[in-house]
Amino acid sequence: IHAQAEGKRLESVLQQYQAANRLQQAEHQQLKEQMEENQAIFDNAKQQAQQLAKQAEELEKELMQTDSESGDFLKQRDRISQQISAAKMQALAAEKDMQALEQNLHRLQQQEHQSGQRTEQLKQTVRQTEQNNAECKQQIDRLLQQKQTNAQQIAALEREIEQATHQRIENEGNITKQAQQTRGLTEQREALSREISRLDEQRKATETEYDQTIAKLWEEYELTFSQAKELCVPFESTAQLRTQVAELRNKIRALGNVNVSAIDEYAEVKERYEFLHTQVKDVEHGKAELHRMIAELSEEMKQMFRESFERINQNFGRIFAELFGGGTAQLILTEPDDLLGSGVEIQVAPPGKIIKNLAALSGGEQALVAISIYFAILAVNPAPFCILDEIEAALDDVNVTRYAQYLQRITNFTQFIVITHRRGTMEAADVLYGVTMQEDGVSKLLRLDAKTSQAALV
Repeated sequence: IHAQAEGKRLESVLQQYQAANRLQQAEHQQLKEQMEENQAIFDNAKQQAQQLAKQAEELEKELMQTDSESGDFLKQRDRISQQISAAKMQALAAEKDMQALEQNLHRLQQQEHQSGQRTEQLKQTVRQTEQNNAECKQQIDRLLQQKQTNAQQIAALEREIEQATHQRIENEGNITKQAQQTRGLTEQREALSREISRLDEQRKATETEYDQTIAKLWEEYELTFSQAKELCVPFESTAQLRTQVAELRNKIRALGNVNVSAIDEYAEVKERYEFLHTQVKDVEHGKAELHRMIAELSEEMKQMFRESFERINQNFGRIFAELFGGGTAQLILTEPDDLLGSGVEIQVAPPGKIIKNLAALSGGEQALVAISIYFAILAVNPAPFCILDEIEAALDDVNVTRYAQYLQRITNFTQFIVITHRRGTMEAADVLYGVTMQEDGVSKLLRLDAKTSQAALV
């Protein structure tokens, strides 16, 4: 059938090629006729051009003869000249027509050559198609011969089947005869036959169930029989097994749709979990280490604060009595058990006064208390260099003198630069620097050595 279809297809292709070949031949004949017509036109134009050339030569000769005669023939000469010009124009036009015809003839010759090549290609295609058609016919013949051979084989097999059928009929007749002779065994044979039929049906049902089970194992679980056999577990009864299967199915159904990429996701999440778990352990270890360091630092800070506070408190009482000319002062922690979170209260008692609140002190006394606390802190940890900016501005002259005297006593450990407008402080200073502006916009620095009383511009 396939070979016949292929043969019909090749015949159709052959007919198409033949139609195309006839069309090409008709086109070739038309081009040939057009070329012959153009050749005739070209020959006619060429002959006409030759005639015009001869006519022009004759006119030129006549013109030359006319020039040699008298002036009476001027008009005739002009007429002949015009005729010569017209003849030349006609010759040029004929020559252009001839050139155009030559180009057209050349184009037609090229078309004829191309048509010849196309015709040759079509002929070659037709030959190839005919060859293919012949091959297909040979194949069809082979198939027909093979079909005939197969028909003979089928007939031979049918004869063998018929002989076997006759033989079976004869055998059944013999069996019937033997059955009549052995009636006693017939009933037993029928019972056995019924049992065999029942067992055969059971076998078929078992085989069907087996096939269905094998298919179900592969479709639902993608397991072969050998793999399922390895995973098989013993059970006591079928009912119990069915119950267990139903429970497992309900659990599986409760799980929802199966995520086919769960294994890859699990591996990725597990890797991420292990990485984060390691980081959490590191963070927890770092946290414990930080808590330990914070506890140690807190203990050290408490110890340092306690020692520094006690020394500052002692220095505060001493410096307060020295600046105020007597009295008592101390610093008290509001929460002694919590040194780092405790507040600090200031209790002072100037000479001859009982003070319960710092607000009861005057502005100068409050400033002097603050100066005492500052000097107490400075006494615990002396700085090599210190700048004081008018911290004694609120003091009276007596307290300024005490402040300046105390400041001068502690200059062995700290160098002070004091910005002040108070006379008592300036009198206690070693060197004085002042800024003056003798001219507008021009500042000058004046230095006065208090020990030598020498002044100079810096």
